[in-house]
Amino acid sequence: MNPTLQQLQNEVADSLRGLDSAQTQTVPPGQPDKWSIQQIAQHLCLTYTSTEAAIHGRLIKGRPTRAKPTMLQWIAQYFVTVFGYFPHGREAPSAVVPPSGGERLSGEDLSRAAAECLARIDKLFDQAEALFGQRRCITHEVLGPLSIHQWRRFHLVHGRHHIRQILGLRASRNL
Repeated sequence: MNPTLQQLQNEVADSLRGLDSAQTQTVPPGQPDKWSIQQIAQHLCLTYTSTEAAIHGRLIKGRPTRAKPTMLQWIAQYFVTVFGYFPHGREAPSAVVPPSGGERLSGEDLSRAAAECLARIDKLFDQAEALFGQRRCITHEVLGPLSIHQWRRFHLVHGRHHIRQILGLRASRNL
């Protein structure tokens, strides 16, 4: 696996280690409308699945996107992929909002699901990189067209943003 995605996989696993299916339902104190640990992990998996679909679509077309980033997208890309800054308070696109309720999963189950999703996009990233090189080839809904290197970096930075939330929830409940 690519070192960037391997690092992400390790950090996700570390943040979820040892949690049972009741503990993953933890939400911020006094904020029952916020995501639980399980929902945060599921959100990450949904972003990986969304990326997988975008890469797959480009591979089928056999060509990179023709889109060019706007100045605002270019600045946002730079902050995220170079500085590692992920803005707080932005609502997730509806396609990657995790479900509420449903089967309760342990940290191990959630970690395994994330690892499987990351393994799939890692393979597709390798295929896309072989086909498109370092060009901006696949468009992100907010950041615009990104190269494969930028996509990997985006997922690491985005994942770390949510890992901090998981670790904060764990600390608030001594989990």
